Amino acid sequence: MTSTLALKAIDLLLDMICIVDVNGRYVFVSSACEQILGYTPDELLGRNMIEFVHPDDRERTLHAASEIMAGQPKVHLENRYVRKDGRVVDIMWSARWSEADKVRVAVARDVTALKRAERQQRAIYRIAEAAYKASALPVLYQHVHRIIGELLPVDGFSIALYDRLTNTINFPYFAGSAAPVLDPHEPGAAAPVADVIRSGKAILAGDKRETAARGRDATSHADSGSWLGAPLISQTGVMGAMVLQLNPGSRAYSEDDARLLESVCNQVTAAIERKQLEAELHHMARYDALTDLPNRIVFMDRLDVAIRRSDRDNERLALLYIDFDAFKSINDTHGHEIGDLLLQEVARRLTGTVRKSDTVCRIGGDEFTVLLSNIHGAECVGAIVEKIRAAISKPFKLNGVTLTISASIGAGVYPDDAKDKDHLIRLADAGMYRVKRDRNGGN
Repeated sequence: MTSTLALKAIDLLLDMICIVDVNGRYVFVSSACEQILGYTPDELLGRNMIEFVHPDDRERTLHAASEIMAGQPKVHLENRYVRKDGRVVDIMWSARWSEADKVRVAVARDVTALKRAERQQRAIYRIAEAAYKASALPVLYQHVHRIIGELLPVDGFSIALYDRLTNTINFPYFAGSAAPVLDPHEPGAAAPVADVIRSGKAILAGDKRETAARGRDATSHADSGSWLGAPLISQTGVMGAMVLQLNPGSRAYSEDDARLLESVCNQVTAAIERKQLEAELHHMARYDALTDLPNRIVFMDRLDVAIRRSDRDNERLALLYIDFDAFKSINDTHGHEIGDLLLQEVARRLTGTVRKSDTVCRIGGDEFTVLLSNIHGAECVGAIVEKIRAAISKPFKLNGVTLTISASIGAGVYPDDAKDKDHLIRLADAGMYRVKRDRNGGN
């Protein structure tokens, strides 16, 4: 009677009691195993316990088992098991060896919720840390991918961002082996992501929400692997989505996974916004707000680099200083709006006359510089100057106003005309003013 009562009491416990023989095979398992591992006791009896341990934890588990059998009891031993449904659970064990019976007796507690919360907090901290340390958005995306990959199984990982102005979705980051459901290089790739952005909620492939949103049957993704998308929500609305994929044959994502991903997406959103702001401020500090051309700071940096390269590779470079004649009168006559449009169009024409390896900068007002790298000589510079003059001399049609302007251009070649940066700048600047004086009759 006492023995029967004891067995009933054991089966009422929420923790799992198990006995394993010297070969590692289950000889007794309490009823709690079905709640924790998804298997009934009959399904486990006679099978080796190591079959159910997560592959990454097997070596460590076998080592611990050897120590237990050598007479070293273990308390609070942790490892991961794979449930019958494919989900991974975290188990905390207490175990000891019975030398008389030649068996290991263990008590197992499911600590999945606790460990998940710990991993979630650790992931949130690491994402926040990455926002400070990452040098740019692409690097941040790589950090986030790695962090999420340690939190959840991931075969394909994507970041999608929504542009409200153009009502388009772009994929600044996509990596992994899973592409059957979401490949940003394929037409229509943004369609399932749009559902996440539109709803502002996490969506599992094939769940009721996804079915309702997409108008498809619940097996629409059955041959494509599991898919999980969670929104990136900022204070101004949904800015994009994070999408995880598993290859066909893998276990499916669960509602718990969806909630976990949503919980870290807030930190990912904050991290992305931080890097976007940093990039914007960096751009504002180095590029002209009106024309989006590099400003004086970038010009000086690139001139330094170009001179060092010229010295190293025995190349010539040329510097052009450009000023537009009577620009002030255009502002006075037609207003600053037309003047700004003119400067923007001038910037486009200047950029279109030179190579991609060359640099066009606006250094202030109506003054521009052009840095020409690896040129062959003064004849080449002269041809480019005439090409610029021809491009500028064509009429500008701006909001119903047609304007014709001319440019004064000064040039200097390094190292032929000048032996250092400052001398080259003074030479080109003086040449520009000399052309302007000549056009004004020497005044």
